[in-house]
Parts: sequence; structure tokens; C-alpha cells
Amino acid sequence: MQAPDAQDAVRVRWLNPIGLHTYNQPIAELLESIKQPATEVEVVSLDLAASPSHLEYRSYEALMSQGIVASARDADQLGIDAMVIGCFYDPALEDAREISGATVVVAPCQACLSVAAQLANRFSILVGRHKWVEQMHERVRAYGMADRLASFRSLEMGVDEFQQDHAVTRARILEEARRAVKEDRAEAIVLGCTLEFGFFHEVQREVGVPVIDAVVAPFKVAEHLAQLKQRFGWTPSRVWSCEPPPEHELQRFGLFQSPPALRGRRF
Repeated sequence: MQAPDAQDAVRVRWLNPIGLHTYNQPIAELLESIKQPATEVEVVSLDLAASPSHLEYRSYEALMSQGIVASARDADQLGIDAMVIGCFYDPALEDAREISGATVVVAPCQACLSVAAQLANRFSILVGRHKWVEQMHERVRAYGMADRLASFRSLEMGVDEFQQDHAVTRARILEEARRAVKEDRAEAIVLGCTLEFGFFHEVQREVGVPVIDAVVAPFKVAEHLAQLKQRFGWTPSRVWSCEPPPEHELQRFGLFQSPPALRGRRF
């Protein structure tokens, strides 16, 4: 096997945007199995004294936004090429991008829809609960994909349930994916939560359409964009609507003067 080109060596941070490290190890194992040989990956979560275990509620998401934004700036200062915000709501995505310097910031919903749009004209998104639909629909519309959305299908499961009993989760995903294809005429399925990872291969084989995993897709998009950055200098724009806050203001306001508290591992 030919040695990887030095230009392909990139650094990607996966941020689980909660203050618990529960999911760091299983996600790290998945990313290690799919990354390019020269890619260095860091899987971290926020290190908080008190934290929800999921972001199913907007109020929980708001509490995590500061850490997400701080992590994006920290990634740039450490020379990390790309960062993934590991929640399908894409929390604080635009805010993190504004201050991420040369670090590309990716999030699951936008990345998954982009991949699905290259493979099919219509897709269905499998969410955990009906509670999620309105907020995710806002994202779909904002990304210009509303006319491609065949349906939302609810698994009637909370985030914390997805990795508890894999047989139950797999059965529910398969059931709703089949209904989406048959009844809603979906041509691709998007798994609408990062903790729905580990099931797409089997479901895809059974239903016969692309099934987009919400961990695999954003990570591979981030890795690809990181490689484009290294090879072609395609870094985030920093003019007009992409203008970041001036450094002298950050200094004057005392903002981002120390690195965020993160917990995780690098491989």
C-alpha cells in the first residue's frame, strides 16, 4: 500500500456538545474505523459540573452554546483543520463558524442533507420524537432542502434510548424506514440523531435505498473539507456576513482568554 501523501494529513475534532463523556469512546471507535490513515481525530465533550445527557430541548441547547463556540475558537488556535458539532440540531453552528478562524465547522443535519441530495431527489428524516420535528424542519428550510423532504418519521424514542437496546433501536429504524420508502416515496433515509449510529448498514441493505448515518456523514464531510483546505487553501470566508468579532474587542471584553474545559481523547 502506498504511503499517504503528507498533504492528506489533517486534524479533525469531533465535539459531543454535552458536559458528559458517555458517548466519547463509542464514537471514537467508529471514527477510528472509517478515517483516512493520515487523519488525526480528537473526540471530546464539554467538561461541566452539571449537564444534560442530550439536547432534545432548546433550553438545554442554549446552555451548551457557549462551550460549542469556545471549542471552535480553541480548535483554530490549536491548528485543527475541521470540527464537527455532534448533534443533529446543528446547535450554535453559525455562531461557531463565525469565530472558528481557519477551522472548518461542520454539523450533522447540513452535512447529511448535502450527502442525501447527491444521491436522491427526496429523503425522509427519522427523528426520535415528534418534539424534534419543528426545530429540525427549521433547519431543513434554512438549508434550502424543504422541497426535497419527503417526510419526518418518529421512532418514539429519546436520545438516551438509542444505544441501550440495539435490537429495539434497529427494529424501530427499520420499520419507519420501510414506511418512509413505501408510503412517503422517500428515495433516501437520513438518521436524524447522532446516537442512531451503528445501524445504517443493515437498514440500508433491507430497505434498498441510501441510509445516511449522522456520525459517518458529517465526519467524512469534515475530513474532506479539511483535505481541501490543506490542498487548495479553501478556508472559511471572513468577509461580510462571515466577518468575525475583532480581536481587540475580544481582548477588551475579556472573552475567550483561556481554553475551554474539554474531556476526551485523540488518536
